[in-house]
Amino acid sequence: MDYTIQMSVSADFDHVVETTIDALKDEGFGVLCDIDVRATFEEKLGEEFRQYRILGACNPGLAHEGLNEEIELGALLPCNVIVYETDDGDITVSAIDPQQLVGIADNEALDSIATEVHDRFERVLASVADELESSAEI
Repeated sequence: MDYTIQMSVSADFDHVVETTIDALKDEGFGVLCDIDVRATFEEKLGEEFRQYRILGACNPGLAHEGLNEEIELGALLPCNVIVYETDDGDITVSAIDPQQLVGIADNEALDSIATEVHDRFERVLASVADELESSAEI
């Protein structure tokens, strides 16, 4: 089962992260947490790991609507967007597919909210791809 929507680019990792955060902001999401997995593994385990960031994204209006429909939905928030370096050196941006995520709640009232978040994440990924493609042409 696919539980994420994603795209990959050949670009600088930090630039992809910043472009992703900007695209999320344009779609009404704030990044509530930004976890640098590589730095955490190095600090806590002394282990090396690829560049990998977890961005906890939240759209307050949609979260409010969802929590009013299903109070336990908070256990699934924020929606994570990950940016990581692949084995071949590309950078992947991957967002949880909210339609799959809220499916476990078995509450039809959440379907339209999940569709809205899904559509916004699709636009985020398209925006990141477009921005990085146009900056690569310069």
